[in-house]
Amino acid sequence: MSELSAETGVSTASLKFYLRESLLEPGVPRTRTQADYGPAHVERVRLIRALVESGGLSLAQVRRVIDALDSPTVPRHELLGVAQDALADGTAYDEDPDWTATAVAFVEHRDWRIRDGDVLLPQLGSQLKALAETCDVGSTSTLDRWADAAEGIAAGDLDTLTDDDEQALRTAIVGTVLSDRVLQTLRRLAQQNLTATLLERATEAERQTNRPGPDSLR
Repeated sequence: MSELSAETGVSTASLKFYLRESLLEPGVPRTRTQADYGPAHVERVRLIRALVESGGLSLAQVRRVIDALDSPTVPRHELLGVAQDALADGTAYDEDPDWTATAVAFVEHRDWRIRDGDVLLPQLGSQLKALAETCDVGSTSTLDRWADAAEGIAAGDLDTLTDDDEQALRTAIVGTVLSDRVLQTLRRLAQQNLTATLLERATEAERQTNRPGPDSLR
């Protein structure tokens, strides 16, 4: 186990916890106190670490992800649905029927095909309500721009799925978890870039305005 710890960078205490919680399969016993761990164990430990540290998942969510990955092959058209179910985070929110209706109306406006009773709809409604109550960025035109970007990202997600169903399921679940954080970071970086660009343009425009003309030199 000490070698598994050194290979993965995860403490032996954490590895023992993963074993107790059945997140990690036991090694092949060698003696009463020693067991052999192979590449599959290294891969699983790295997956758990990535989901917790980079993906920000709770251990309960990690368990659902692993259960989904270890489950029988699911139809390809259900892969992302399985991923979403595994990643349901149980975030507390106050469901407001009126705002849920607003969310439903928006996805209908987008002609999106969403599962009946999907928990994401009241969750979106709660998020839209919070936006409306705190800042003025929740207009339909703004949401449409966000939705356009989301459609492009979703198309990219589907493009990453390989013909291997097992690998495709792993990509659908793990890729969604880790790329959510990447997208969040890219958004922050893009905001910085656009802000800097706008400031540069404003500074240049002011410089041009204040530049002495021919008459001022006489």
